[in-house]
Amino acid sequence: MAQRKQVEIFTDGACSGNPGPGGYGVILRYKGINKELSGGEHTTTNNRMELTAVITGLQALKEPCDVTLYSDSKYIIDAIQKGWAKKWKANGWMRNKKDPALNPDLWDKLLDLLEVHNVTFVWVKGHAGHPENERCDQLAVEQSLKHKV
Repeated sequence: MAQRKQVEIFTDGACSGNPGPGGYGVILRYKGINKELSGGEHTTTNNRMELTAVITGLQALKEPCDVTLYSDSKYIIDAIQKGWAKKWKANGWMRNKKDPALNPDLWDKLLDLLEVHNVTFVWVKGHAGHPENERCDQLAVEQSLKHKV
C-alpha cells in the first residue's frame, strides 16, 4: 500500500459580533510548501468559521492523507477528541435529551472527511505568537472585514 502524504493544516476563524460578518483562514503545508485559503460569510458565528476553516483545509486535499491539524478552537478539538460530535450525530444531532447540537451541517461534513483522512488534532493557544495561527487569524479577520454588510 502506498505511503500517505504527510500534510500539516493550520486553521482559524474570526467573527465580528457573534453572529456577524466572519471569516476563516487556512494554511496547508506539504513538503515545506504553503498554500493559503480563506473565505467568509456576511452573517455567521465564530464556531461556524472555525469549523469551515477545518473543512476547507481537509476538502482541499486531493487524496487521503495523514494530517496534523492545528487549531485554537477547543470547541472543535474537544468535540472530536472526546467523541462528542460522533455522539451528537448518533443521537440525531442532540447534545442531550433537550438541547440540539449546534452546526450539525458542518459537523456532518467534518465527520465524513475524518473517514477519508487520518487526522491528528493539535490545540494551539490563540493570539500567543504561534506564526501559522497568527497568519490564519490575519486571513480570517481580513475576510470578516470584507464581508461586513
